[in-house]
Amino acid sequence: MPQMAPISWLILFIIFSLTFILFCSMNYYSYMPSLPKSNELKSSQLNSMSWKW
Repeated sequence: MPQMAPISWLILFIIFSLTFILFCSMNYYSYMPSLPKSNELKSSQLNSMSWKW
């Protein structure tokens, strides 16, 4: 079985790295988090401060 030249490994590494970076950036920018409404935010802050011992 023939061995791969080092330049082939470098090109393969660059292609996989660029693919990985592209995939991660597409996932990062495609996610749209839902913004909490002001009423929900206030109630969650009040509930988090109520201690139940």
